[in-house]
Amino acid sequence: MAIQQLNDEQIRTWTRTQKDEWWFKNVYRGDTPQLTWSSGLSGFFLGGILSATALYIGAKTGITIGVGLTSVILAFALFKMLDRVGLGRDISILENNCTQSIASAAGYMIMPLIGIMPAYMLVTNTVIPWWQMMAWNCVMSLLGVLFAFPLKRRFINEDQLPFPEGRASGVVLDTLYEKGSEKGMMQAKVLTVTAALAAFVQFLISDGLQKLLQFKLLSFDRWFGWAKPWHLRERLDDYYYVWATKASAWIPTIGGIDIRTLGLRAAIDMSMIGVGGLMGIRMASSMIIGTIVNFAILAPWMIERGDIAPRLTAAGKTVAISRGEIVTQWSIWWSVTMMVVGSLVALGAKPEIFTSAWQRIFGRKKEAPAAGGSDVLRDIELPLWVSFIGIPVLGAVGVWLTHWFFGVPWLLALAAVPMTFLLTIICTNSMALTSWTSTSVMAKITQFSLGAIDRSNPATNLMCGGMTSEVALNGANLLSDIKPGYMLGAKPRQQAIGHCIGIVAGALVSTPLFFLLFLPKSADGTRSIEAMLTDKFPFPKALEWKGVSDLVASGLKGLPASALWAMGTAAVLAIIIEVLRIRTRGRFPLSSVGIGLGVVLPPDACFMMFLGAFVFWWMGRRHATPGTKGHALWVECCEPICAGLISGAALVGILNTIVNAVMN
Repeated sequence: MAIQQLNDEQIRTWTRTQKDEWWFKNVYRGDTPQLTWSSGLSGFFLGGILSATALYIGAKTGITIGVGLTSVILAFALFKMLDRVGLGRDISILENNCTQSIASAAGYMIMPLIGIMPAYMLVTNTVIPWWQMMAWNCVMSLLGVLFAFPLKRRFINEDQLPFPEGRASGVVLDTLYEKGSEKGMMQAKVLTVTAALAAFVQFLISDGLQKLLQFKLLSFDRWFGWAKPWHLRERLDDYYYVWATKASAWIPTIGGIDIRTLGLRAAIDMSMIGVGGLMGIRMASSMIIGTIVNFAILAPWMIERGDIAPRLTAAGKTVAISRGEIVTQWSIWWSVTMMVVGSLVALGAKPEIFTSAWQRIFGRKKEAPAAGGSDVLRDIELPLWVSFIGIPVLGAVGVWLTHWFFGVPWLLALAAVPMTFLLTIICTNSMALTSWTSTSVMAKITQFSLGAIDRSNPATNLMCGGMTSEVALNGANLLSDIKPGYMLGAKPRQQAIGHCIGIVAGALVSTPLFFLLFLPKSADGTRSIEAMLTDKFPFPKALEWKGVSDLVASGLKGLPASALWAMGTAAVLAIIIEVLRIRTRGRFPLSSVGIGLGVVLPPDACFMMFLGAFVFWWMGRRHATPGTKGHALWVECCEPICAGLISGAALVGILNTIVNAVMN
């Protein structure tokens, strides 16, 4: 059945009551199962698994991957298979939509774990206890749910805003369930095959899993006298360097600096190929430019000048120059400047995001209730009193936790609450119009404004900024998840419950996994924050939060003159790039955010992401004709292929890290 929707004239002239009555009569599927044991449990477990992969990718790249469409395809294939073999029943279109809502909410729970939380630990050198991390994240996420539903009636019911990403999920669901399952099964098969391929490659390069297999299970060490298990080297250039060292052959350098010191390596990473395919050629090309400019040109120059040099720790230990030191000592300043300034220019170029948000919330008189006080949606919408009571209560709990856990002054934590409301409105409007949330940029306003009042306590700018970011992100993304449900006739109240289930699922999986992957206990039972940042997991989003926090705390004093010049140049270039992109209506091929991101990410990850983006861009051009096999595979199945590469490699990578932690 084709998705029904109002035309522009009806949207403009009808009252919300008329729109609600039309939707209830023509779209609402009251008898279709939605939040059931099947959808609840499948969403809970799929959300947990997909949040683990999102955490793995986020710690590597700072990019959050959408898990909504992946969960739709996985749930569709899983229950189709169970139905065919007689082990279960197929689920309805609304059950699948509910599964997607739960899984998406679980995926959003990793945002504080790749940004604000590790940034706080790096700045304060304090490990946040797991229960505090989980409690704070859950409270802020639930606040996002409560903020979202009053906005839902205006943004979705009345203004019928597009929410492009949510609409895409609705169209995919409609295609899978209403037009035959052939396309859905093809996408599911493609996802499964690519996931298996990525998992196999990742298994070959996994030292812990190979040790478990070859030594613990097959006893190759006793049978063949092996001292080390065989595994394919993750960094392919290691093969050359091993030979070159033995043969005293040429070692490539730039300005006399070994390129390995600069982080210019070649590595195998199937998940990064998938991430590149999703991000597109414009962003991936910009990241490669940032990588080359920083590590092949600026870093050798700054090392020669002495602005990047070996340093001494408090314990008197010398820390040699490495990719991580290059970023934290010098490059972080111009990269953060480029990302923040570029994002602010891009945001400022869309004044309708701000103006339309205010007009929708405050610009019209409240509609009079229908005759007799009838509200056809009163039994399926989340009652407004839940938000009106829940927001003050949970807001007070959030302020108390922020003060208790992180030492933020009461008044400043309280001041973040109204700022959070304003940010949620703006970011929801942005999501509704563009599928882009400006939370990371807008949260910097909270970071700078409240941080300037309390410069001595870095927790003030970090955690207040994190509060506004987390609440706004959950609110905006929840409405994007509700949009396909509205298109397909789902019960909003049950989607709200599903989102809360996803919050719990994501918290239960991602929080302990964070400690296991990034903060494992040492032999003496302590956890090392310094060991959290590695070439494999550089936490670029956390470095961005930390860079702004350092700037708030100390200003520009102490920075070398070259860093100040680089920041000024980066700001100017970011403005030029974004203005050109705006003037060309998005055709300008560079992104200032991408260039900045290419600085804080490991070069080998950027190379793999560029490879993935280039392959899909090239194959999309070659197979641009709809209806052909090539178009069906490379264009229509782009997201399933990328999701398979990401999930297969990430799950095996997580398993390998866990095995290493247990065996060591």
